[in-house]
Amino acid sequence: MNWITNYVRPKINSLFSRREVPENLWTKCPECGTMLFHRELAANLNVCGTCDHHMTISPRERFDALFDGGIYTEVKVPEALVDPLNFRDQKKYTDRLKAAQKASGQKDAMLVAEGEINRTPIVAAAQDFSFMAGSMGMYVGNAIIAAAERAVKLKRPLVLFSASGGARMQEGMLSLMQMPRTTVAVQMLKEAGQPYIVVLTHPTTGGVTASYAMLGDIQIAEPNAQIGFAGARVIEQTIREKLPEGFQRAEYLLDHGMLDRVVHRKAMKEELVTLIRMLTGQPPAIKGDLPSPAEPKAPRPAEPKA
Repeated sequence: MNWITNYVRPKINSLFSRREVPENLWTKCPECGTMLFHRELAANLNVCGTCDHHMTISPRERFDALFDGGIYTEVKVPEALVDPLNFRDQKKYTDRLKAAQKASGQKDAMLVAEGEINRTPIVAAAQDFSFMAGSMGMYVGNAIIAAAERAVKLKRPLVLFSASGGARMQEGMLSLMQMPRTTVAVQMLKEAGQPYIVVLTHPTTGGVTASYAMLGDIQIAEPNAQIGFAGARVIEQTIREKLPEGFQRAEYLLDHGMLDRVVHRKAMKEELVTLIRMLTGQPPAIKGDLPSPAEPKAPRPAEPKA
């Protein structure tokens, strides 16, 4: 009995026991609560297949879907001072940076790249909300300036995808200084005659909305994206009135003239190509390449008669 109890029974139980399933295989939609399989969600560009809710997406995932063949070149961003104020709250600012870098795999909250979309060359910049809520610090300011300078040098339009909770409090006044710095960068684009298109994603708030995110020649937003400066609760407490339904959402801003378009993430690439080629005076994009005509075959020599 000991042999059966100590060896055979545990062996059988191990063969038929339920295997552990990794926790990151499923994602719950925050809007409708549907459990979404990670591969299906990624193939759908992080858009819920049930309610069409647009979830956050990393800059690299966005660029993989945006650029032709997922091929792009990163633009180097000048280094910024690390923890210039020696800031500490519950943790050191340097520790928060290291944790965010490890979790996101990014150096900071913005990625800048250059490449082509449907053979239309552009420079693109995208904020990463997973990196300290996409907060705007000195690095983000440097990134936007680098993107603008690169766009002017290459004579390409700049497309910026915003996603931020506002300025980074750990950098204090230095983060707020990025508002005028980025505004000057946008003006540099305008003086060079290069289009500047902003795609506002959920959420875009605070000092980002008060600067480069609302200075585009064309303002686009993803569906139901929250866009605003102060929070709705703060506004209600200040004006002591109930805000209308859908306030600070993309569709509300479109109805009130703050946006030019609300575009689904899957249709974003085609929309950007159409707008960029129109603004730069280029012909419409080629939807597909026709195969090259086959070379005519040489005539066969006549067979000699018997």
